[in-house]
Amino acid sequence: MKNFKYIGLFVLSLSIASCDVNNDLDAIPEEVAAEVALNTNGLDFSSYVSIGASFTAGFTDNALFIAAQENSFPNILASKFGTTFNQPLMNDNIGGLLYGGTQIQASRFYFDGSGPATLPATPTTETTNVITSSINNYGIPGAKSFHFVASGYGSLQGVPLQLANPYFARIASSASATVLGDAMAQAPTFFTLSEIGGNDVLGYALSGGSGVDQTGNYDPSTYGTSDITDPVVFANVFNTMIATLTANGAKGVVANVPYITNLANFTTVTHNVIPLDATTAATVNGAYAAYNGGLQLAFSYGLISADEVAKRTINFTASETNAVVIEDEYLTDLSSLGLPNYRQGTADDLFVLAGASFIGTEAVAGNPLTVNGVAIPLADQWVITPEEQAAIKTATDAYNTTIAGIASANPNIALVDFKAILEEASNGIAFDDYTLTTSLVTGGLISLDGVHLTARGYALMANKILAVMDAEFGSNFTSATGGLAVAGDYPTNYSPELR
Repeated sequence: MKNFKYIGLFVLSLSIASCDVNNDLDAIPEEVAAEVALNTNGLDFSSYVSIGASFTAGFTDNALFIAAQENSFPNILASKFGTTFNQPLMNDNIGGLLYGGTQIQASRFYFDGSGPATLPATPTTETTNVITSSINNYGIPGAKSFHFVASGYGSLQGVPLQLANPYFARIASSASATVLGDAMAQAPTFFTLSEIGGNDVLGYALSGGSGVDQTGNYDPSTYGTSDITDPVVFANVFNTMIATLTANGAKGVVANVPYITNLANFTTVTHNVIPLDATTAATVNGAYAAYNGGLQLAFSYGLISADEVAKRTINFTASETNAVVIEDEYLTDLSSLGLPNYRQGTADDLFVLAGASFIGTEAVAGNPLTVNGVAIPLADQWVITPEEQAAIKTATDAYNTTIAGIASANPNIALVDFKAILEEASNGIAFDDYTLTTSLVTGGLISLDGVHLTARGYALMANKILAVMDAEFGSNFTSATGGLAVAGDYPTNYSPELR
């Protein structure tokens, strides 16, 4: 009790003493970050010109439209450079193109609650309404490396013949103009050169590898739209572009080519998406019995190994995760025995995003024995086999060797490693308070078409460019007040109400 008495007296004395204390304390001043002025270290942005393909244009959600163009990485860069930057804006936020009143490009995608869907609206941008004002953004969706130096690539007459690009035809100075020539007419003092080489392998990938690897063919006029460009052709074009752009002392940033097969378009659809009950599985297995038996015959003749027999044998079970059946041109040709090149897909195969709405559908409505990917094997256009993936990687590596070599030999060039950035994003890349990944819809980096970036992704791209400029040219965008794009200022999707 004695101890409690003294404790009580101590508390009482404190309460009495507190009556004489001024409790109105001065507020602690909020810490204000010091302003850091931008130092460009002599870089001349008076005429900034961007050259590239769809990323440079701001292509998003499978289309080009005003809001996406305003959030393109070159436009973001220009805002940080404090320079005028004119873009060939579309008429609307619908996307798509008309040619003579006929729709030739579809409207943009939007998220319908379950996945990407095409906006139910008609485009209003007419290709034949040529823009004659000065342009700074020469981002040409769909352009391959050799297209940038090809005369006639912007010919209006060539568009309906698929001999010219409608996006360049909207802005070309003449029917015989080249993208590089028109860009140089703006007398660039600073430039970005991005995605050169991307479409040289992307068309092949999007076609499921149904194009031709043209390595060894130095004549691009003989290439198909889904072919891989020969690395020597690429090297000659890229060297020409850099030599031309820097001839008058202009400085710039170039980007290498990522492994495009890391994009969501090729990683979202998996090989084992077929649900079957026991009865249907048994019926389908019966349909493939003759094929499986023929494989054993081929083995007995010494035409294929036991491993290939196992690889090609088709078997379904009562399961939610049966592997699809595909055609594989890289299997041993057994046509002499009347056997097609069929096998079931594996985790090593990649499937294009468009297959999500095709795999599992019925070729004959109401007939469950005509399911695409089960009774009817998937054709080449839906799947990228390991051999086709290797062709894409080999070409990409060759392009990047050229880009790195030219950049390192020219003091006016800074190189941004988009290949490494995309690889990092596969596991999550930090951008302010966000972590962006390459997952479709939820990742925040890749737009609804599975290839192109979201606005936030383009803002990240702009910041990566500014960072290499600081490192190479001595500017301070990464530390200057307001020098970088802020992630929260840029959306990851656009409302379907935006028109």
